[in-house]
Amino acid sequence: MSGRLTNKVALITGATGGIGQATAELFAREGAKLVVTDLAEDAVGKLAARLDTEVLAARLDVSSPENWSEAIELTRQRFGRLDVLVNIAGVVDWPGIEETTKDGWDRVLAVNQTGTWLGMKAAMPLLRASGNASIVNTSSVLGLVGSGAAAAYQASKGAVRLLTKTAAVEYATRGVRVNSVHPGVIATSMIQDLLDEQGDEQPDIVRTPMRRAGSPAEIAPMILFLACDESSFVTGAEFVVDGGLTAH
Repeated sequence: MSGRLTNKVALITGATGGIGQATAELFAREGAKLVVTDLAEDAVGKLAARLDTEVLAARLDVSSPENWSEAIELTRQRFGRLDVLVNIAGVVDWPGIEETTKDGWDRVLAVNQTGTWLGMKAAMPLLRASGNASIVNTSSVLGLVGSGAAAAYQASKGAVRLLTKTAAVEYATRGVRVNSVHPGVIATSMIQDLLDEQGDEQPDIVRTPMRRAGSPAEIAPMILFLACDESSFVTGAEFVVDGGLTAH
């Protein structure tokens, strides 16, 4: 099957990261027109140039209401509509409760939690106008289970999970579906140093029944499913892609 996003406009945050790039490339192959955004303006421009579709590149600090307003207005001016919002942008901080600093806590929540809310808030008028829209929020398996570390990250990803559910209920009869994706250990730049250092002995890989890290290309198809009309009766749900990590 191809053309699953034909005639749809999708905005992707964190588009230059591993999962973001894989998602943008898959969406382009499936016929979407794209708004690719990230903090790294040069990188997002290079990504846009590689995509075989109509695409708008924009710098976006997801923690900034003003940046969100600008990105949505650029989307409206360029495409006149928005059908899909994919919130992928995120940062991690590894310390636990006592070692986490206030600055570290604030930074992680500003991007992961507040950024997701700001994106939904800013994009919702255009999404509602679509009448058949989808929001996909990226949480994590660490938004479902505890790890004993990464206190700020876990708090933010748990918040994304429930923010997704309450938005799904609020907009269920207003033409916008909202779901969350929960990746496990995925080989992206966010954790590549740990994977390089610990390899297959990385504790979360040891606990993963498939005994390997996933790839961004294994997350993107789940995001595609939730973005396209095949998931038309799916909202308020959480989709885990983790090699079995949360199965025990």
